Amino acid sequence: MTKARRPHRGRKDVTVVSLLLLVLATVLGPTPSSAAGADWWTPTARPAPDSQINVTGEPFTGTDAQGEVRGFVDAHNHLMSNEAFGGRLICGKTFSAAGVADALKDCPEHYPDGTLAIFDYITHGGDGKHDPAGWPTFKDWPAYDSMTHQANYYAWVERAWRGGQRVLVNDLVTNGMICSVYFFKDRSCDEMTSIRLQAKLTYDLQAFIDKMYGGTGKGWFRVVTDSAQARQVIQQGKLAVVLGVETSEPFGCKQILDIAQCSKEDIDKGLDELYALGVRSMFLCHKFDNALCGVRFDEHGLGTAINVGQFLSTGTFWKTEKCTGPQKDNPIGDVAASEAAADLPAGTDAPEYAADAQCNVRGLTGLGEYALRGMMKRKMMVEIDHMSVKATGRVLDILEADSYPGVISSHSWMDLNWTERVYSLGGFVAQYMHGSEGFAAEAKRTDALRDKYGVGYGYGTDFNGIGDHPAPRGADAANPVTYPFKSVDGGSVIDRQTTGQRTWDYNTDGAAHAGLIPDWIEDIRLVGGQDVVNDLFRGAESYLGTWGGAEQHRAGVNLAKGAAATASSAESNPFTSYAPGRAFDGDAGTRWAGDWSDDQWLRVDLGSTQLVKRVTLEWERAYAKAYRIDLSADGVTWQTAWSTTAGDGGLDTARFTGTPARYVRVQGVDRGTDWGYSLYEVGVYSG
Repeated sequence: MTKARRPHRGRKDVTVVSLLLLVLATVLGPTPSSAAGADWWTPTARPAPDSQINVTGEPFTGTDAQGEVRGFVDAHNHLMSNEAFGGRLICGKTFSAAGVADALKDCPEHYPDGTLAIFDYITHGGDGKHDPAGWPTFKDWPAYDSMTHQANYYAWVERAWRGGQRVLVNDLVTNGMICSVYFFKDRSCDEMTSIRLQAKLTYDLQAFIDKMYGGTGKGWFRVVTDSAQARQVIQQGKLAVVLGVETSEPFGCKQILDIAQCSKEDIDKGLDELYALGVRSMFLCHKFDNALCGVRFDEHGLGTAINVGQFLSTGTFWKTEKCTGPQKDNPIGDVAASEAAADLPAGTDAPEYAADAQCNVRGLTGLGEYALRGMMKRKMMVEIDHMSVKATGRVLDILEADSYPGVISSHSWMDLNWTERVYSLGGFVAQYMHGSEGFAAEAKRTDALRDKYGVGYGYGTDFNGIGDHPAPRGADAANPVTYPFKSVDGGSVIDRQTTGQRTWDYNTDGAAHAGLIPDWIEDIRLVGGQDVVNDLFRGAESYLGTWGGAEQHRAGVNLAKGAAATASSAESNPFTSYAPGRAFDGDAGTRWAGDWSDDQWLRVDLGSTQLVKRVTLEWERAYAKAYRIDLSADGVTWQTAWSTTAGDGGLDTARFTGTPARYVRVQGVDRGTDWGYSLYEVGVYSG
């Protein structure tokens, strides 16, 4: 703290003031490090008192022999969610200029014994009671099963970085309805107001850490806005922090009784604002169905509470239907039996759900598709976790049609049957921070896919995200973590972590906070083997590959747009035209429709011979179950480039070896309905 100069008033006054300043500096301010100036990773000054890091050795820098960055990726964390949900759901701060005692203290209403820790027992049962004291005793929190206490204190994040983490995605998160129904709050429930504040505080944290290291740009915590900048930060051995957004009603895009409360203009304005804040990844929906998409349901007690919130926010409960494929959304708990049902208006009957209907009826809306394409235009990464099966399928169809690689599944909320589609696009997958045994088992289940696509793996801790974390396996468990142990790169030694009077041991405490990520990874190595950890250590490179691919993406030129088209037939209608050219006019609201029989075709003349490698088809409800793509140089001799007998409508993308052709024909073989064939748009591309 810098104070203005005062006139000299004699030695006695100067001495008193100096002593007072010295005491304040000792309690609240940064103090010189014993290693000041010797090691770049050690701050020249650190607040005192403060948490210990308990890691020695130099953090690895540079790249490997192949020029790839190394390190772990936490693809889903919430550093600043204590500022969300009205400011009193998550207790404690990530940092405080007033010191650790101010940062790590409980919410006022949790005193004296946690009786009013209401959110904990609504979602988890029990009575929520706990010792509210944080610094310096930490008797009951942070803990692996505490959902409402700060787990991302900056020094704990520092320990994760020292243990090998090199990318951290800070998802700015909130939920206006949870805020409004929660009993305690100290600020507005407006979602975008909270998002702006959390973004600002992330930059403030960067400045807070920079100050310890001697000035702007010198700290280990670096907010990055492009993949090249992230690579540079990691090569320096520092932590690249990416801003994302995970909120239920972005840009005010909620829906009330199925009526959208936002416009395309709102979406464009909102995306521009988020991009200017530095946000580079985003969820289109989260927890509640909104005007953009339907959600993947939460399960059990939390699911019932969220479903009640959905009703209070939108006027509708989740609606389910039988799934049409192997993918499914989660089963919903019994709303009527939940304590959260007490929040429903009198006379409102909670729905019952059939066990064989586990898919959300809501998918990606027209506004949702507009927002998705807006993100693609801005080269942002699309988060598909929390989307319903129907919404996710449509999003992947659109990304595949445009060969857009910027897709992320960051914490196991996507149906696992979609994993290969994500990898084939060039996307990135991270698993929720499950216990080491479960995490290793799931990692091995998808190991062959990572080998096939040559990609690394990530984890999404979801700290401060209202979720459980790995429980302790127990001191008597086989292969316990033995302290101290070496970091994965071998350059650092990691001991038990101490903050104040509390020392955590992963074997008996589990993943109580972000500082225990290295211990959790060591437990994975002991339980699951080195191969799983090696894949995680390649995570930074794969994540940046996905991000870089999105940045470098260029939309393909549709060679067929506006080109001359013919067809075997066109349905006659006195009010509108279903002529062949309607499928090539660039207007998604018009379409070609043929006669109601199987053997129908649609043909386009590209005007000259072009290299054709990809054809996209947007089907109306009258789709083809079996059809093929034929190519011709002269319109007489045809060869089949691609075919399917498993068409299911929607948006299809046919990819094949590049072939010179002037004419492209869609040949229907077997209708999927009693109607004919009908296409909104057909695109033809060289790449």
